[in-house]
Amino acid sequence: MYWYEEEIKQLESKLIQPKGDKLRVVFYGSSSIRLWSTLEVDFPQYEVVNLAFGGSTLAACCWYFKRVIPLWKPDIFVLYAGDNDLGDGRHPEEVFLNFTNIMALIEEHCGHIPVAFISVKQSIARLNLYNTISFTNKIIREEIELKYPFCTYVDIIEAMKLGGAINKALLETDGLHLSSKGYKVWRKELNKQFFDNCNTKR
Repeated sequence: MYWYEEEIKQLESKLIQPKGDKLRVVFYGSSSIRLWSTLEVDFPQYEVVNLAFGGSTLAACCWYFKRVIPLWKPDIFVLYAGDNDLGDGRHPEEVFLNFTNIMALIEEHCGHIPVAFISVKQSIARLNLYNTISFTNKIIREEIELKYPFCTYVDIIEAMKLGGAINKALLETDGLHLSSKGYKVWRKELNKQFFDNCNTKR
């Protein structure tokens, strides 16, 4: 995990502001979140904090959770990770176990706050992982529906397709990272599937 240290130290050094009138939403995960430069504009009804770090795996998100999350005291938590785990050769079952680990960390340090897990996206660069990604999403979704009533599985798979195939316009030229159009789709799906039905109290 040492290769994440510099970016984690930068996150640790971020000045923590007192909460204002808005609910605080922490976005956490890999570069698909870290590169989301319009988060504050896209979700103006919330105080948005981006604590994602580039190239991170779900395993790394678990490892660094206690260093970067609890002090921010989130009211709502949005997570996207797992993509890089599978890209590094980890099995769906390993991603699943790290998902349960991070849910335990959220419960322990943040309580039963509303959580959104954004499904692992399918991409041009990782077409070879199509079935692996599908199975990973399936077992995580089933676990959420079975054990985590405060967590919402946000399905972005179908919304990112065009004519039954991955919509290339939603990805950058590397075929992996999201384009500005891709982030618009994520914003829409997060609002529709999660934020519009998100009830929480301070």
